[in-house]
Amino acid sequence: MLPMMSPSLLLCLLFAQTPPVTVEYSNVGAKMEMDIVRPKNQTGPAPAVLLIHGGGFRAGKRQSYLQQANRLAERGYVAATASYRLAPRNQFPSSVEDAKAAVRFLRANAAKYGIDPDHIGAWGGSAGGHLVLMLGLTGDVAEFEGTGPNREFSSKVQAVINYYGPTDFTQSYSKSVDAADVLPLWLGGHLDQNRKIHQKASPINWVNPNAAPTLSLHGTKDAYVAYEHSVQLTERLINAGVDAELETFSGAGHGFKGSDAERAETLAFQFLDRYLRPTTPQTRILISDHGMRGEIVSMDWPSGKVYWTKKNGRGHDVQSLPNGHVLFTIAPEKRVVELDEKQQEVWSYSTGLEHPLSAQRLPNGNTLIGDARLGKVIEVTPDKKEVWNYSAPNIGNMRMRNSRRTAAGTTLIAEEAIAKILEVDQSGKVIWSWQAPNGEQRRSYQAIRLANGNTMISISDPGEIVEVDPAGKVVRSIAGTKMDLQFGWASGMAMMPNGNLLIVDYTGRRIVEVDPKGKLVNEMRTGERTVASVDVVK
Repeated sequence: MLPMMSPSLLLCLLFAQTPPVTVEYSNVGAKMEMDIVRPKNQTGPAPAVLLIHGGGFRAGKRQSYLQQANRLAERGYVAATASYRLAPRNQFPSSVEDAKAAVRFLRANAAKYGIDPDHIGAWGGSAGGHLVLMLGLTGDVAEFEGTGPNREFSSKVQAVINYYGPTDFTQSYSKSVDAADVLPLWLGGHLDQNRKIHQKASPINWVNPNAAPTLSLHGTKDAYVAYEHSVQLTERLINAGVDAELETFSGAGHGFKGSDAERAETLAFQFLDRYLRPTTPQTRILISDHGMRGEIVSMDWPSGKVYWTKKNGRGHDVQSLPNGHVLFTIAPEKRVVELDEKQQEVWSYSTGLEHPLSAQRLPNGNTLIGDARLGKVIEVTPDKKEVWNYSAPNIGNMRMRNSRRTAAGTTLIAEEAIAKILEVDQSGKVIWSWQAPNGEQRRSYQAIRLANGNTMISISDPGEIVEVDPAGKVVRSIAGTKMDLQFGWASGMAMMPNGNLLIVDYTGRRIVEVDPKGKLVNEMRTGERTVASVDVVK
């Protein structure tokens, strides 16, 4: 006769997952636990999914999602189902704080549980749907982080599955059979007496362009949370530029059953696979943030994963060097700096500089520096001896931007003030120039000489990248007046190994990747960062 087994252990024997491990993830006001289930024979980091149960914020148990956790583990996910503080003893935002603490715990213990910390999703239903929406929408909003452990880790999630979660509590009372009984217990009073908290707790009021991709699944006959909650939230997310989808279950109520439940789970799995299993090859890039944060950043493209940052005093330029070093400008300190692979300073130059705006390490080991205030471009040796220079009044007094040496030994200088590019030879003679149409009203930032002899130029008003042949004819234009792609101000750019082009939209606060025909391939919004230059790590 076989010994008696718990249901969870029996499931683990039947399917491809390990037995659940119960851990304490927080202890603020009460001991909070989660059950973690991992794939069997896991060989490397796997994406994770946090499951959050429903129950009107006053009931429910994490164990109700244990079978779901097992099915996720069977598909190769690390799954965790978490408890949270319940009303009426614990009111908003305690449960939101617990959900965030649970995500931080998974990220802090990623190595221990075989989790890929960059790919964590959240899945919940009803009240749990609301909580996962708050995870996806509020990211690292400080007021919801609470005082729980692992505060040095992010509570952001990379995908959200919302089963019929409430999104606007100011709309709940008129179309719900139990909102008047449930919500005052959690929100500290009825809508008439406590509208501000109802608004603050509503996910729809936290929609922003940086929200996580979100899939909502909702029945049209839901008597507890009206179908309109998911409709309105999804519309607002899409309008904000967020990847958001709504799957409608005609005639379904609150809680999917039978074929509806199977369909919902299949759609949820597909959504998680799409956003938590990255298939896009990553390219390491460097950006120079000229905005308030004032730093250079090493990150993956297009995921945006940050590896390190270094203050640049709101400088403009950055260049990747072949040995893992980095060259960049610090205008306020009047210096050009080289960092080694550990981000330690190993070289700098400052002699006579006033506002170094561009820097380029040349194949001969020398460094080309453009000073916008002086209107001067110099070449200096590793031992800081000046061996070449070019200066002119028309590029002084901050009228110049980027300068770059070509393979032929000439130097391209962007005379920003009138959207003009100068090509200067070693004798200091201007041997070629090009000015954008209506150059008096436009600005140029950078010029790159291509292998075919043409020149790629970034300009503004409208933001545009043009490829110009030696005769001055524009043979290719990206963005500009065309409506398929619009830039606020095209500034830095860099060629990618796959032949595509990375372009910084300076005032649009984004970086885009386009193919040789100018078609958008990838895009990243930079938020508070105002990026000037970009380079691909060699």
